[in-house]
Amino acid sequence: MTTIQKQPSKYSFGVLKIRNFRALLFTRMFIMMALQAQSVIVGWQIYSITKDPFMLGLTGLAEAIPAITCALFAGHVVDVGKPHFIYRSAIFALAANTLVLFTFAGGHVAMDQSWLIYLIYGAIFFSGLARAFVVPSSFTMLSLVVKREEMPSAAAWMGTGFQAASILSPALAGLIYGGYGPTVAWAMPAMLMTMAFIMVHGIKVTSHPRGEIRESAVKSIKAGWKFIWEKKILLNMMALDMFAVLFGGAVAMLPAIAEDVLHVGSTGLGLLRAAPAVGAVFTTLYLAILPMRHVSTARLLFVVGAFGLCMIGFGLSTSFWLSMLFLVASGVFDSVSMTIRATLMQLLTPDHMRGRVSSISSMFIISSNEIGAFESGTAARLLGLVPSIVFGGVCTLGIVAFITVMSKQMRQTVVDVKNT
Repeated sequence: MTTIQKQPSKYSFGVLKIRNFRALLFTRMFIMMALQAQSVIVGWQIYSITKDPFMLGLTGLAEAIPAITCALFAGHVVDVGKPHFIYRSAIFALAANTLVLFTFAGGHVAMDQSWLIYLIYGAIFFSGLARAFVVPSSFTMLSLVVKREEMPSAAAWMGTGFQAASILSPALAGLIYGGYGPTVAWAMPAMLMTMAFIMVHGIKVTSHPRGEIRESAVKSIKAGWKFIWEKKILLNMMALDMFAVLFGGAVAMLPAIAEDVLHVGSTGLGLLRAAPAVGAVFTTLYLAILPMRHVSTARLLFVVGAFGLCMIGFGLSTSFWLSMLFLVASGVFDSVSMTIRATLMQLLTPDHMRGRVSSISSMFIISSNEIGAFESGTAARLLGLVPSIVFGGVCTLGIVAFITVMSKQMRQTVVDVKNT
């Protein structure tokens, strides 16, 4: 009698059967929906009051300073503490912060507009502090609820959830703001962040594989940097993403683009904010169902370069729908980049280093996104709105070319997921 062995399916839905993973996925989705909606509302309110793109850039700087300052310490705390408790506490802080914005920026308590600007920047600063702990704790939590061989699929599903949240939330926030004003609009992120805090209690983690040596915070942080420095492939990936998005990202300038170039108002702003996620969600869903068996850094270089080209096209466009198309395409390429980086970080990082490594990674990400927003605002003031976006896209292409030429490892590294 011949025994026929069942071949493993190339499709990957098994990770969704894990209760803890589903709870972690939906918690992150609610957080990102709240933050995306909050970003649209904050951007539109600040630009409506000031009419200055530089002030939009300052929102990124206000969040980057506390997030970067606390990132390394947060990673150490996660590695020696309880990631679940830290994650839950950080989400509570974000929820409380959003409720303050709902109360004052939503107009439930009257406040002079000049003071309102200070309040919003203060809330952004506090959000940066909380998010410094969210990143390493959630990164560590993922490794506790899924197996290593499931990591590419898990990373892609997490990316799919992130992008799905990024499609509906900004567009809906823009529509609500345009139709009903900030009072009703601020209720949306407040409810979503409260739901995230409720959902995180559904995650049940019993243990965390910590190292036996109890180092001081300084020695622990140094050990994290040493690991990253020795793992050049991780350092190169982080640097590539940081500089490419630092110069190439244009999200912070979308309120000004929507108002002054495309003339589409807050509703159009919400659609523009959602456009990258439209492309990204289908791409990450594909990568979740058909996860990568081999992860290539050459592919990473290609998609980051393609992202830069999309930004150049977006900067030159004066058509709303063409601009939407370029943003959708940018989301496709960015989602592939995100999945490759997330997968390699999980596969190449030992359990006892996850908090510190993810915190260092978050410093690069925050530098690219939030400081990138400040760079965009500064460049817009110096060069003009459209030239600054085109210039940023060109810089992204230059960075990709430089790393391609200088790093043989980035050109040739291919990781076999199952044999890592």
